[in-house]
Amino acid sequence: EDEQIVAEIMRRRFFPAVITHKPWEGFHFAGHEIRITEATDCYGAVVWPSALVLCYFLETNSKQYNLVDKNVIEIGAGTGLVSIVASLLGALVTATDLPELLGNLQHNVLQNTKLKCKHQPCVKELSWGIDLEKNFPRSSCQFDYIMAADVVYHHPFLDELLLTFDHLCKNDTIILWAMKFRLDKENQFVDRFQTMFDLEVISDFPSLNITLYKAMRKGRMKV
Repeated sequence: EDEQIVAEIMRRRFFPAVITHKPWEGFHFAGHEIRITEATDCYGAVVWPSALVLCYFLETNSKQYNLVDKNVIEIGAGTGLVSIVASLLGALVTATDLPELLGNLQHNVLQNTKLKCKHQPCVKELSWGIDLEKNFPRSSCQFDYIMAADVVYHHPFLDELLLTFDHLCKNDTIILWAMKFRLDKENQFVDRFQTMFDLEVISDFPSLNITLYKAMRKGRMKV
């Protein structure tokens, strides 16, 4: 079953028929053809399999996780694929990443959502752990969903990432987080994450070494 679903997910990806001056990949989600411009010199400018897993889940579980008119923030949005799919599914999306990635992120979001979505998504800088209250004040930022794909890997900002999850998450916020396990650091982060949030595995793909989690604040997980 794992291999069949993974094959279906990977069939959503297509490539240009001819080589172009700008590298891009194409995807079929939410009834649309999505073209993502990439760069090979930066982790955040490439579409990773965890993003495809999360997009597939959002599309195929759109009744249980109805995003229409929901306030969604994606952290570590990278190329913007997850934010684009969430927007096409009706969400009001804020796509965030580091300042050096915002140009490509804005380009991808705009070209794939303009005149196609109920709510035009916005792109905003978010450096994990930095100026969180200034840029995302708790009093006015109320997110129904936090989405994250492949934000835990070999980088030195795991403390800041956990702080960011904590700041953005209200009592009723649902976190949907797709994660590829590579090193012990991933397991250690999950252990630390669970001291603050209830964590539930909602999909698991051993062949990709990717797990999709749902999380909420401790004691708030809905049965």
